[in-house]
Amino acid sequence: MITIVLCVSGWLVGWVLLGRPRRVADLRRTLPEPADHQAPRTMTRAVGGGFDIVIPARDEADVIGLLLSDLAPLTGTGTRVLVVDDHSSDGTAQVADAFDGVEVVSAPELPAGWTGKSWACHSGVAALGAAENLTTDPGLLGRTEGRGLVFLDADVRLGTPAATGPEVLELLVRHQRESGGLVSVQPWHETVFPYERLSALFNVLAIMGTAMSSRRGPTGAFGPVLVTSRAEYRQVGGHESVAGEVVEDLAIAERYRSASLAVELFEGARDIRFRMYPHGLGQLVEGWTKNFATGAGSTRPLRLLGAVLWIAGMGSGAVAVVDGLRGELPLWAGIALYVAFVVQLRQMFRQVGRFGVMAAWSYPVLLAFFLTVFVRSLWSSHVRHSVRWRGRAIPVGVRRA
Repeated sequence: MITIVLCVSGWLVGWVLLGRPRRVADLRRTLPEPADHQAPRTMTRAVGGGFDIVIPARDEADVIGLLLSDLAPLTGTGTRVLVVDDHSSDGTAQVADAFDGVEVVSAPELPAGWTGKSWACHSGVAALGAAENLTTDPGLLGRTEGRGLVFLDADVRLGTPAATGPEVLELLVRHQRESGGLVSVQPWHETVFPYERLSALFNVLAIMGTAMSSRRGPTGAFGPVLVTSRAEYRQVGGHESVAGEVVEDLAIAERYRSASLAVELFEGARDIRFRMYPHGLGQLVEGWTKNFATGAGSTRPLRLLGAVLWIAGMGSGAVAVVDGLRGELPLWAGIALYVAFVVQLRQMFRQVGRFGVMAAWSYPVLLAFFLTVFVRSLWSSHVRHSVRWRGRAIPVGVRRA
């Protein structure tokens, strides 16, 4: 009986935690068409004061060309696309430099107390002239503070047959102008090799943990896509205010909330997508180890408790089948509980990425992998006080310079 109660409770809580996240495509129905909506689709339309794009990149030569191809229609429209090469060793800068209209700058040496991505983003904004240098030229400040500022990870892809990459970004920038604050998108996760499907539960829990659909507002943001205005970015201190944070997207969202600025999250669905950790199982483990213990620490207690109940319910669903085979529970009941979680996870996985039906049926494997990586993340964060990413050791949980 306890197993049944735990399974049913966890199953119901899972639906509540996920809620109904908004998608980027929803903005097409809620935002009015700009005045020049008859403009050809190959030409980006002006969005208020325009917007510029910063792409931090470290060893991204194999993917950055795809993103820059998606952004190619922006060439000649007044939008600056700036790639910040973060000391890559694989020709990232050379690939980016081959695209017309793309500016490439090298990040200076990483200062003490900074993580690599925050430093690259900060360096990119400085190169755009939107950081501290603006304050010395009031005229320039007035012309640029109204421009949008978009941060994109190098592995992000933009656009569908229904909308080009620039049109997708314009939707986000226009919405940000209406709502203010920070707009962020969790891209839809594309997978190629079987090991990549081990990320399925992490993606679902990321949406649950950020309270994406909560009436109280989200507790974080998603680093692959951040959209804001220059004025509000400067108001919260930009990436300098989260210089040493391992998971800078959660931290910068907190800066916006602390400044009483809105934070809004969207699912990318097919409009915005990426392929996480394509370079093997080791990269996948390293990446989620870096992200997840810190993310759990920023989750609201009641929501974290709900996530624990959901995970426990999933585990009990798998145990129920074993109990049914052993005669300790009616077999039909054990199978029904297991299938209930398979159906739930199939729906959730389809919402966050391409994971396939077998990922849902084999969810005990995903659950065991998630718990293993989560324990590893806790050990790295709270015992070793250090995690590794992209060849760098990042201090965690200790006072930084």
